Amino acid sequence: MGDEPLDAAAVAAAAAHPGCGAIATFIGLVRDHNVGRRVLFLDYEAFEPLAVKSFERIAEEASAQWPATHLAIHHRVGRVAIGEASVAIVAASPHRADAFAVARYAIERIKQITPIWKHEHFAGGEVWIEGATADPHDEEARQAALERACS
Repeated sequence: MGDEPLDAAAVAAAAAHPGCGAIATFIGLVRDHNVGRRVLFLDYEAFEPLAVKSFERIAEEASAQWPATHLAIHHRVGRVAIGEASVAIVAASPHRADAFAVARYAIERIKQITPIWKHEHFAGGEVWIEGATADPHDEEARQAALERACS
């Protein structure tokens, strides 16, 4: 977590492992529109100690489901401009299928359980976008993320 621009190469280096032949990277960018409005920029806020714990939990869950994988997650806080990265997820695995699945699983779980809130500023106004709403222990939510990751 931090307010500096994301360095995808640094996040990838954190996930790299000599036994892994595949790295899948997901970079979430701030887009210039949402719900028919022209977005100017986003401000992200987080309860950082819990957000970091949720990243650790997601990595543990991924490791339990895909034992040979390694995961690194970094999310911005503060102001993020159009076209800048707000989240970087890197999954390393011996094989590509698991790397892709872990990266997808991680973003789904972040959206479900990580206490990060998005304040969207658009032409003519601003709005807070609801953040994570699932209980981290909610098995149905975890299963939904797993199904999305493996579809």
